Amino acid sequence: MRRIIITTLALAALGAAAAAQDADIGRGLYHTHCATCHGLEGRGDGPMAGVLLIKPVNLTELSAANGGAFPLERIVKRIDGRDPLVSHGSPMPVYGDFFEGVFDVPIKTPAGQPVLTSGPVVDLVTYLREIQKPD
Repeated sequence: MRRIIITTLALAALGAAAAAQDADIGRGLYHTHCATCHGLEGRGDGPMAGVLLIKPVNLTELSAANGGAFPLERIVKRIDGRDPLVSHGSPMPVYGDFFEGVFDVPIKTPAGQPVLTSGPVVDLVTYLREIQKPD
């Protein structure tokens, strides 16, 4: 019986992960929650960028700045609040409450290790992967 419960939970988690990886949803989340600072194209040139103490990064160059590998775990934890960045007196992201607190969807690192986060974070990260400049 215990094996059936564990198998069912594992299959449910895999189903949730597959359903949560949607770059179109991530694009919408990005435009709602991130573009004000990072810009519509993700280049760090949003309308609020000039007033921030820490300039927003160019999100299209995350892989390039990490030796060609997308820094998935660091990005997930920055977005969901486990690796906070204080910019202009408040945590990044400003809309952190939307992304923080729920860690129920796995996303795999390039090494295959799962990182738990929320569905919206997985969607947003899927979009960020999509906008990376080629090496």
